[in-house]
Amino acid sequence: MLKRAKTTGDKFMRAQPLGTMVVIVLLLLAGASRATAGNPPSTAGNLPSTAGNLLSTAANLPSTTGNLLSTAAVYRLPSQVLVDIVDAPKTPWVRVSPDREWLVLMGRPNYPSIAELAEREIKLAGLRIKPQINAPSRAWTANGIAIVRMDDLSERQVSGLPDNPRIQYLRWSPDGKHFLFTNTTADGVELWVTDMASASAVRLTGPVVSLTSECGPCWLADSKTIVLLFVPRDRGAEPIPPRVPGGPIIQESIGRKAPARTYADLLKNEHDEELFEYYLTSQIVRVTLKGEVTPVGQPGIVWDFGPSPDGEYILVHTLHRPYSYIVPAGRFPMRIEVLDMNGRVVHEVADHPLRDEIPIARGSTYVGPRSVQWRSDAGAMLSWVEALDGGDAAVESEERDRVFLLDDPFTGVPETLMTFELRFGDVSWGTGDLAIATEWWWETRTARAWRVHPDAPEIEPDLLVDRSWEDRYNDPGNPVMVINEMGRSVLLATGDGLGIYSIGDGASPEGDRPFLDVFDLNTRESTRLFRSEAPYYERPVALLTGARHILTRRESVDEVPNYFLRDLETGELTQITTFPHPTPQLLGIEKELITYEREDGLQLSGTLYLPADYDPDTDGPLPMVMWAYPREFKSADAAGQIDDSPYRFDRVGWWSPLLWLTQGYSVLDGPAMAIVGEGDEDPNDTYVSQLVSSAAAAVDEVVRRRIADRDRIAIGGHSYGAFMTANLLAHSDLFAAGLARTGAYNRTLTPFGFQSEDRTLWEAPNVYFEMSPFMHADKVNEPLLMVHGEADNNSGTFPMQSERFYSAVKGLGGTVRLVMFPHESHSYRARESLLHLLWETEEWLDTYVKNRDVSDVGE
Repeated sequence: MLKRAKTTGDKFMRAQPLGTMVVIVLLLLAGASRATAGNPPSTAGNLPSTAGNLLSTAANLPSTTGNLLSTAAVYRLPSQVLVDIVDAPKTPWVRVSPDREWLVLMGRPNYPSIAELAEREIKLAGLRIKPQINAPSRAWTANGIAIVRMDDLSERQVSGLPDNPRIQYLRWSPDGKHFLFTNTTADGVELWVTDMASASAVRLTGPVVSLTSECGPCWLADSKTIVLLFVPRDRGAEPIPPRVPGGPIIQESIGRKAPARTYADLLKNEHDEELFEYYLTSQIVRVTLKGEVTPVGQPGIVWDFGPSPDGEYILVHTLHRPYSYIVPAGRFPMRIEVLDMNGRVVHEVADHPLRDEIPIARGSTYVGPRSVQWRSDAGAMLSWVEALDGGDAAVESEERDRVFLLDDPFTGVPETLMTFELRFGDVSWGTGDLAIATEWWWETRTARAWRVHPDAPEIEPDLLVDRSWEDRYNDPGNPVMVINEMGRSVLLATGDGLGIYSIGDGASPEGDRPFLDVFDLNTRESTRLFRSEAPYYERPVALLTGARHILTRRESVDEVPNYFLRDLETGELTQITTFPHPTPQLLGIEKELITYEREDGLQLSGTLYLPADYDPDTDGPLPMVMWAYPREFKSADAAGQIDDSPYRFDRVGWWSPLLWLTQGYSVLDGPAMAIVGEGDEDPNDTYVSQLVSSAAAAVDEVVRRRIADRDRIAIGGHSYGAFMTANLLAHSDLFAAGLARTGAYNRTLTPFGFQSEDRTLWEAPNVYFEMSPFMHADKVNEPLLMVHGEADNNSGTFPMQSERFYSAVKGLGGTVRLVMFPHESHSYRARESLLHLLWETEEWLDTYVKNRDVSDVGE
């Protein structure tokens, strides 16, 4: 490891008095200026041909230079090549029709402006709502639609779309003749429908759709009726906050355990409760293709809803008082009922009280019916699961969960479908004789899959799979699902009903090689129909009629993912889409999946990238950026498995370390930071030593290959990767500088567990202390750039985490810079924020890594 080194002679130090430079930049919303990132590029209302750009890019903007010490509240620009990559057109989203004859291509706009993020937003019970539109405030939308017929490759633009559409919730009708979508306007959300025969869209409603609970529209089985939520017609004006408080806010707990993770955006007072009821109350309605609207029942705080497959009933989850100030809305008291299409309650499944006492042990849950759903292959049969261990994963129990079935008219005694030894996962429905039910257990990383017989639950379930989910090499994949005549997802079985199809990642020592298998339900053996071959990464997407042809998504290092039809008998490929390379600036980069060994013998891996035209003999070792995220394992063998492919196309955006290839850096992306705890050992008991050992192995390998300069390597990461970065700077001298984005650094502020740690602070105080870089801030003597969104709502990574850690490193004389982005959350969205982030990073890397003075660095 390197000795402790000082960094001298750089532009960060020149403007400072004697001592260590410490500065915090508070990025406040500023007006336009020559140094700002400007407005996002304009976007087109319609989607152009797949061979062309999906949106226009910004005009060339000059890079901004200047003293990084400036605390001026302006957004700055990185090098032009980085601006161009951020502004590169996005590849469309693709949806396959239920009959597997059509592809829908959904154009994607570029990033929003900071002005859009700065619009009014209400934070209530874990939700973020844009009040003027009655919808979530941070949703990603599409801005155009085209359709492609797979048999003749004909492509058409959908006509009749509104100007500057903001499209969400595209959903096919069961018969495949229409698809619906919502369009967000300045006044609210509208419902639209597209006719496939004419490729034309029409509006069915005005801006009256409510999406505050994130429940989108659903088709009924008749393919003519849509069920969705409306804003109540007589809702009235928004509640006004009191000018003077009526009294203190009081919470009380008397002798009961109610541990909770550190949730964000919770209710805080009675006015918040009033706002929550105002914006979450909605009216269930039916809308026909002619635009006829029929209310169903009375308005309520609808948290979830779903029509029965036969279209006769609606399963509705509604929230009610008393609310909580310590848990989000999903844990509020909830009533689960079955309504008929006239709104009459025909059955009450459950009425749950406030669920604020769920134990924190991984795999814990609440008592009473949960995972309530319709059986997909039956007309109107309810399914739900109930805990048999009180919901506490920490208690010993031979039986954990039981799944029940109850058929229409919901008056009989529920039948038991299956009792589980472990915690229930889910059910994939197929036929009356076939469903796949799964169970899992966190402590052992066990995953099991069973065949059950829904129409004959007395038949003993058949165990199909029993494995560790950490073992990627032996993952059998996931069952292939298709849409049935009622518009529901069901298992795709072989023609004789004796097997099912599965698609998997195909992890192997050579990297991921996706596959398509047929799994024999009797012999439990798989027959391989397709496996991706080098130098491509090709993943099956759907089986077409007859199972001879499959739709795949094919890519390589320099070829953007596109969709192909593959003939399984002849191997013939027919290309369907022709999406262009979004970032030609990165054509020709070298990519290699490398493996190396940790000092304890653990096999590790990472993906190495080198700039195009790099020659190690003439160019010598490069400065390097390592970008990583630690993972916990219960098996050393699993920790050593490869979890990437050397043949995948890397989509590069603001988040990607591959950006720095354009600036003369080499990159090691995803070097395994494996934290292993086998048997009774917990991984985090030796977190720091294993983390440093993993990082040291990665550094040694890239130095051995002579493609990285040991004295000029930066380490970075996002969220738990930022936590990792701070720990590596505190506990090693391996890196020249650190890049920490949106992290948590003091684990005493998350006392009821974090990441994969189930123990509380009081159960494992030494672990919490040793893992907290805040407690070791005096050892952080490499330059650290910290970035955080002021509106971060991720559990555990409150902005205070970065602010306090910055203050600690600053107070102890370290070199640290903190950038707080207004209106940004755990990830960042505004174009101005993204470009300024890259400017900060570019300046930091160039100063403390690429141009680092290593004359006083010793071995």
